[in-house]
Amino acid sequence: METLNQTKDLVAVLDTIWRTEQTPIRLRDSLIDLYGAESKEAEVYQKIFRKNHAYNILKVKKILDYEGWPEPSEIGDQGNRTICNVLQHADQETREHYIPIMRQAVLDKKLEPRYLVRAKDRIATDKGELQIYGGQMKYYPETKSFNVWPVYDPINIDKRRAEIGLEPIAEFLKARFDFEWNLEEQIQRTLQFENERRYHN
Repeated sequence: METLNQTKDLVAVLDTIWRTEQTPIRLRDSLIDLYGAESKEAEVYQKIFRKNHAYNILKVKKILDYEGWPEPSEIGDQGNRTICNVLQHADQETREHYIPIMRQAVLDKKLEPRYLVRAKDRIATDKGELQIYGGQMKYYPETKSFNVWPVYDPINIDKRRAEIGLEPIAEFLKARFDFEWNLEEQIQRTLQFENERRYHN
């Protein structure tokens, strides 16, 4: 099996992965802003993203399975961001498989905790559970708008985020999604979410 043991080769591979993964996402999102999330224009780049991602996840698996989590001195934060973003876009089984590896990378000081909690929030939302740190948004077709996936204990979310070195949720959502965090609204959405879960269970 070919290995990626030379820093320059690994960085080059990760740079290519980042570009092919993120460029269609960026173009897709700009078209969503113009034409809507269900538009044919946005779907063109969504298809390109899916095709590129199928190759990129295989490359990331190869790195992690045969080389382990790379040293930060080799790939820097951008390399970690690339690996984590590709894992974030993978299927649920793949994301759950690599959570222990990510957790060990955090313990070994190879990966910042924010990447691990983002992955865990994504898994929680896909399982239909409350997220903990608030990084996941969802498109709601009934309102044709994006909103935060309901959060556990919204009142104390900034305390939880600060404990792992994350900025306040309002700052994050504004910078990342241009979304306005409204605590009272999110408290109500969490209560509604919990009530619906109890009703269905």
